[in-house]
Amino acid sequence: MTNRVDFVDLTLRDGQQSLAATRMTTDQALRVLPMLNDAGYAAFELWGGATLDSCVRFLDEDPWERLDRFYAALGTAEKTRVLLRGQNLFAYQPFPDDLVIAVIQEAVRSGVGIIRIFDALNDWRNLQLALLATKAYGGKVEAALSYTTSPVHTTEYFVQLARTFEQEGADRIAVKDMAGLLYPTEAFNLFNELKRHLRVPITFHSHTTTGVATLNAVIAMYAGIDALDTAVTPFAGGPSHPPVEVLIVFAEEMGVEHGLDKALILRIQRTLFELFEELRHTIPLYGKYYQPVGYDDIDRTVVQQILAHIQRGSEADLESALTLMRNLMRDLHYPAYDDTIFKAQIPGGMLSNLQNQLKQMGKLDLLNAITQEIPHVRADVGYVPLVTPTSQIVGSQATFNVMMGRYQMVSNEFKMLLRGEFGHLPTSPNPEVIKQVLGPGESLLRYRPASYLMPILEDEYDLPFIKTYRDLLLHLMLKQPADEFLKRKYGIRNGD
Repeated sequence: MTNRVDFVDLTLRDGQQSLAATRMTTDQALRVLPMLNDAGYAAFELWGGATLDSCVRFLDEDPWERLDRFYAALGTAEKTRVLLRGQNLFAYQPFPDDLVIAVIQEAVRSGVGIIRIFDALNDWRNLQLALLATKAYGGKVEAALSYTTSPVHTTEYFVQLARTFEQEGADRIAVKDMAGLLYPTEAFNLFNELKRHLRVPITFHSHTTTGVATLNAVIAMYAGIDALDTAVTPFAGGPSHPPVEVLIVFAEEMGVEHGLDKALILRIQRTLFELFEELRHTIPLYGKYYQPVGYDDIDRTVVQQILAHIQRGSEADLESALTLMRNLMRDLHYPAYDDTIFKAQIPGGMLSNLQNQLKQMGKLDLLNAITQEIPHVRADVGYVPLVTPTSQIVGSQATFNVMMGRYQMVSNEFKMLLRGEFGHLPTSPNPEVIKQVLGPGESLLRYRPASYLMPILEDEYDLPFIKTYRDLLLHLMLKQPADEFLKRKYGIRNGD
């Protein structure tokens, strides 16, 4: 067991992305950020993931200016972490190497200190250039394992992948359990094996959708994992992350130092409830769960019982600990868990966005059928982990299959995935699906996907809405949504 754990806050990025569909504005985030900065966190994730797309598409904000304002509020880049999708950057498909290098350089120059890099397929080739660029420009790299379960995703698989990342130069390794699939009986083994084989620090990241992540965070502390990703209530729990208020109590009962200002955390919580109210129209769980949580509200007798079960460590003990933890979270009014996700494997952000989209279409009644179809589509494409962009690709294809018949309509991105344009699939896809979806003359890619892409920054872009280098990067990454935003920003009408 470790004597200290570092807590990382994700409230203003993945927390609000998972619960409020990434609709928190920069002004709203800045009402909390200075307090988070003073609270003693080892780092905070503030940018990346879906925030860039949401800024230009829904919030009418420039994501680069958001980063500037965060940097101005903090005065340092040291603790600012962003989430990068490897060769896909902050978008949904691989980009040429020159654009990857340029975007990372601009992010680090603009106040990013730590870049968490992952690849949806766990294809290490898709992290290599982003890792090298981050370190070359002075940033720290946290390389993430996209955790999933399948016949090929074993503990040995993840340990070997982590060792590859370490050998490539990663400063830290993250276990990124984006759908809460790591079962507590497996967590002990994975954490211990990673600690045994790695020299660099390890961070545990998970979502509480399935009701196991908070217990796994406690198991991680017991196993000596160095850092935990958390969020502050009410942007914790449900499809978001373990609540820091609860984990503080567990750390104290374990004698683990955490370095957080507990009183300030509760002040942050009060402000976040105000923001929760302001964002209620984008939060599917609003009005159903959540209430203020103080440390005295957490039953320490139950905490001690859970810790005793973890210490004994048998399968039966861990099942008992899980039941106690789920009941504890329920009694604190966090959202109910959904263990059907163990089959569907839907990440938190994907789930909330899918619900919103189906609601807007008047098709919310299809949600259950779609979640049942998702694991079948995933198996057809080689058991890909479901994380951006594969979660969107598989989720969209499952939706098409339910609405129109299996593979009667197929997205271009799904074809790209089968062809290997996103990287190596974990295992061979269903040959019948390949036959149905791809033409007889289509070849599968062998080499690193970006090696087939031509550089794009050397071309000229004579567009009236591109006035700065940052505008160009947005245009090349986010395409039409960025273009429409930049036209609004500069008052340019279509056709001008």
